[in-house]
Amino acid sequence: MTTAPVSGDEAIDRAAIRAFTEEFGDRATRLPPVAIVIAAFNEEGAIGPVVESLPVTVAGLGAVTIVVSDGSVDATIKEAREAGALVCDVPVNRGQGAALRLGYRLAREGGARYIVTTDADGQYNPAEIESLIAPILADQADFVTGSRTLGSEETKDPVRKLGVRVFALTISVLTGQRITDTTFGLRAMRAEVTGAVLLEQPQYQASELLIGVITHGFRVAERPATIHRRQVGKSKKGNNALYALSFAKVVFGTWWRERRRRREPAARPAGHGPAAPGQLADQIIAREPGAAQARE
Repeated sequence: MTTAPVSGDEAIDRAAIRAFTEEFGDRATRLPPVAIVIAAFNEEGAIGPVVESLPVTVAGLGAVTIVVSDGSVDATIKEAREAGALVCDVPVNRGQGAALRLGYRLAREGGARYIVTTDADGQYNPAEIESLIAPILADQADFVTGSRTLGSEETKDPVRKLGVRVFALTISVLTGQRITDTTFGLRAMRAEVTGAVLLEQPQYQASELLIGVITHGFRVAERPATIHRRQVGKSKKGNNALYALSFAKVVFGTWWRERRRRREPAARPAGHGPAAPGQLADQIIAREPGAAQARE
């Protein structure tokens, strides 16, 4: 028997998954149909009100909030737990993309059929979740993102506004799919979408996910949505120039990678049976790419 090597990121994920399932038991392995996933890094003062504002039902379906703490060293974890979220504590700060990727795994393998993402800073309106998930429930889309361009925004930063439009035009040209907002954090999707696309970016994962979804042939839609000013804390995106360069690198890198990869038919919606208590971590690890070779 040979054992496939485990990367550092995978080792971190496995340890976090096991701790999560041990802490929450059946609540982690028998999730309701909708999982709202949030990546959080040092969001004390913001995360509690955000979790409390999120619905426990979406379009008549039960919902749960999963917060992945990305190496937080403040009261983020305590606040999120007290507000009612299932919290996955990752002791290492790796980036929003890595935290969301882990959150997708927990939601998908825990039995959720639909995944919604929102940010930990309170800039998105939870009342708009139903309008985003509606096209998916009506079998008109597999992935729906909010759009400030179609909706509204409170930011007064002209450079950031321009960046949103430039990157929307860039991705629209590269993929052939008209997109008006590529970085909006409020999204809804079928759970299996997150397992079908390749997600490698520790940061700026929004564009990687969007390009991957489009190139895999999933149906993508946008809905008008609102982005408010951050009320607590500061943005972790850094200055506009650095953010734009890093984001552009991910956009073109992902597009080139997906262009070279062999296209596979998009997975159609399928049911996800709940895992038996205590078995979620083993199921997740067993289903990951390379697991079959490791067992031989």
